[in-house]
Amino acid sequence: MKTVNKSIRKKDAIPLITGKPVFTDDITPEHFLTVKLLRSPHAHARVLSVSKEEAMKVDGIECILTHEEAPKTRFTTAGQSYPELSPYDRLILDPLIRSVGDPVAIIAGWDEKSVAEAMALIQVEYEVLTPLLDFRTAIDSDIIVHPEEDFRSLVDVGADPKRNICATNSAVLGDVEKELADSAYVVSEKYHTLSNNQAMMETFRTHTSMDPYGRLVVTTSTQVPFHVRRILSTALEIPKSNIRVIKPRIGGGFGAKQTIVSEIYPALVTKVTGKPAKLIFTREESMTCGRPRHESEITVRLGADEEGNIKVIHMHSLWNAGAYGDHGPTTVGLSGHKAMTIYNKIKASRFDYDVVYTNTMAGGAFRGYGATQGFFALESAVNELAAKMNMDPTVLRMKNMLDKNQVGNTMPTYYNEILGSCHLDNCLTKAKEMIDWDNKFPARDMGDNKVRSVGCAVAMQGSGISNVDVGAVEIRLNDDGFYTLLIGASDMGTGCDTILAQMAAESLDCDVDNVVVHGVDTDLSPYDTGSYASSTTYITGMAVVKTCEKLRVKILQEGARLLDLPVEEVEFDGEKVFSREHIKEVSLLDIGNSSLVGTNQYLTASESHFSATSPPPFMAGLVEIEVDTQTGQIDLIDYVAVVDCGTPINPNLARIQVEGGIVQGIGMALYEDVTYDKKGRLIQDSFMKYKIPSRLDVGNIRVEFESSYEPSGPFGAKSIGEIVINTPSPAIANAVYHATKVNVRSLPITSEKVAMSMLENELNPS
Repeated sequence: MKTVNKSIRKKDAIPLITGKPVFTDDITPEHFLTVKLLRSPHAHARVLSVSKEEAMKVDGIECILTHEEAPKTRFTTAGQSYPELSPYDRLILDPLIRSVGDPVAIIAGWDEKSVAEAMALIQVEYEVLTPLLDFRTAIDSDIIVHPEEDFRSLVDVGADPKRNICATNSAVLGDVEKELADSAYVVSEKYHTLSNNQAMMETFRTHTSMDPYGRLVVTTSTQVPFHVRRILSTALEIPKSNIRVIKPRIGGGFGAKQTIVSEIYPALVTKVTGKPAKLIFTREESMTCGRPRHESEITVRLGADEEGNIKVIHMHSLWNAGAYGDHGPTTVGLSGHKAMTIYNKIKASRFDYDVVYTNTMAGGAFRGYGATQGFFALESAVNELAAKMNMDPTVLRMKNMLDKNQVGNTMPTYYNEILGSCHLDNCLTKAKEMIDWDNKFPARDMGDNKVRSVGCAVAMQGSGISNVDVGAVEIRLNDDGFYTLLIGASDMGTGCDTILAQMAAESLDCDVDNVVVHGVDTDLSPYDTGSYASSTTYITGMAVVKTCEKLRVKILQEGARLLDLPVEEVEFDGEKVFSREHIKEVSLLDIGNSSLVGTNQYLTASESHFSATSPPPFMAGLVEIEVDTQTGQIDLIDYVAVVDCGTPINPNLARIQVEGGIVQGIGMALYEDVTYDKKGRLIQDSFMKYKIPSRLDVGNIRVEFESSYEPSGPFGAKSIGEIVINTPSPAIANAVYHATKVNVRSLPITSEKVAMSMLENELNPS
């Protein structure tokens, strides 16, 4: 191939590294209203009154909106396909406060100083209520988070707000209890993961205006422009046809911007005043009022026979939705269906879950989308099973996990999909070689109270949401023979503009620089469900391939017409349409130029794509750490990752995806702690308090690919974006056990937990 599977530089690389104005705040018009939100200091309260008379007297204040002026239609902010699985449980401004940071008033003025002054003058009278902060006690609590009568769900996900249940379900295959009773080895444990903040560089930010036709124009840093349009239509009670959404460059999202966080408030101001408005979240607001990863407690019961054949898996996921449902009903499913499927030889399985409401910050989407929590729990349980059996955990996995020999088999716990491609066994074998596993397993005493040890985990993800996600593109042949590729997928720093251009260039036999990519504007771009669920390469990529095939036919037809030859006698090589037999040719440049004149055809094509399957990418992650057995301090020495993402469209960009995901996974495993005070206020509200790993913290990271070929993907490709975050937590926990004989089942794995557990083991050796 000429361009696919080649490490071509990102199309936007030079503007980004030279600081060109490409992000939302860079392109905001000069004259706009500054919008700020007065937020509740209480986790649970009723707003009895809001006095804004004095605040309105401040020079430069345009409007102050409260729940009395705001629309009364409930909605969800989850950027999902319609109908959303998330309940409609929000108002723009609600007199019932459900978490610290809920907005009480929207203040808009012509400069930040006047807005800040006005905000200080607003008087709010609250009836403070007792908050529900522990998600383990939420079901049937006396404290009801959502007592409203207009709560509604478009899809039955088992919501029962009077019991604080956002969603619940159960799926059973075979006789779980019998298989557990017959198992020679059983592991039954609970695993706890905390909320994690996406910590993207660019905070939530939006600016809005009215166009000359009276339509609302929303320019926003989002992963889901078309979902923004729909959600704003519902929340603001205006037709979709009156809304246009434009996505500039995004300074990182990692799932946070799959939720509509900042868009609604300036949009309401513009709707009310007719004037342009801008809302920029501070870092504190992004951390305390964003949509972080859901906190979870996952119970795993795992059974195997004498030889180590895993026979049965039971997982129960208890999920903290926080104050609002958003992505709760959808993320939770991946914690079981993705994790359990990797062990496809089992005889029985059960996966059930409860997603509950509390008075904490609402959870949302974060890279891995629930599978990350599930893999920490299940992979940790598998490692504990290996320890019980005194078996190498990599050997236990090779015996039980999906591999190339199962291609063509049904995966019952993965919606009965057929496995189309898998090189996970190759990945694990290669990773063991890279880290020299057989010589380092399980641990080595380095002297001076230092022990070096290794740990392992494997994982899978998906490629889009089967039968749901849609990608569409349009490609045009322009004068002088270059192409314009219009896409609806949101490049959020991942390089999808580049890889889609690579696929177009490969399909049209041209240089990638001959393809100009444009996106995303909901008035101009073809529909795309958005950049989430690892869907862009697989779903939108196939739309590119289909569209280019269609355009090639049109180019051949037009070239044949211009040559006055039957279309069966001509060929297209990317530069010209020609017939060797007649020694005639017409260049693509001439076809493009002639297509804009007179009776000639303007050549354009558009196709959409969806998939009935979501082929999983796979990853093996192995880590070497050093533990100080006196202090519990953990230092990362080496992390090796081998990934099967099908054909890497751009190996350099794929490698960067893997490295970045591993770093985020290391942060979740070792550093990112989230705690609330007794009043429900998040304590880690800045980077001074919320630790994410720096380059100095992550040791050496090495990445390789063991690529299968996915027949349903473009050029054999599967996804890469989310699989990469799933292995660090269980692999590091496994390495800690090998060094200390301590199983840490609650993240993050801090030195305090390790040291205190080692001390407890010494005092209670049984």
